[in-house]
Amino acid sequence: MTMEQVSPELNGMSPQREAAFFYGLFLRGHSLDGLRADIDVSADVVARWENMLGHDPWYQEALEVIVPYRKRVLAIFESLITSELSQMRRQ
Repeated sequence: MTMEQVSPELNGMSPQREAAFFYGLFLRGHSLDGLRADIDVSADVVARWENMLGHDPWYQEALEVIVPYRKRVLAIFESLITSELSQMRRQ
C-alpha cells in the first residue's frame, strides 16, 4: 500500500514526527506508560478488528496500515526514551 492509499489520519504525518510529539509530552511530565498506551494499538483492539474483517473493509486497512504504523511510532518513541535515559545516567 502506498502513502497515497493510506488513511487520511496517517497521510502526511511521519512516524518520526508523531513519535517526537509524544516524546515532547514525556518531557513535559506525562506518564511514560500512559503515552505508550496512547501510541500503541492494544491486543484487544487488534482482536476486535480481526473479528470485524468480514463486516467492513476498513478493518483490513486498519490491520495492514494502521497497526504497523502505530508500532513504528512506538519503536521510535522507545528509542528516544532510551536515548534520554542513557543521557540522564551519564550526567
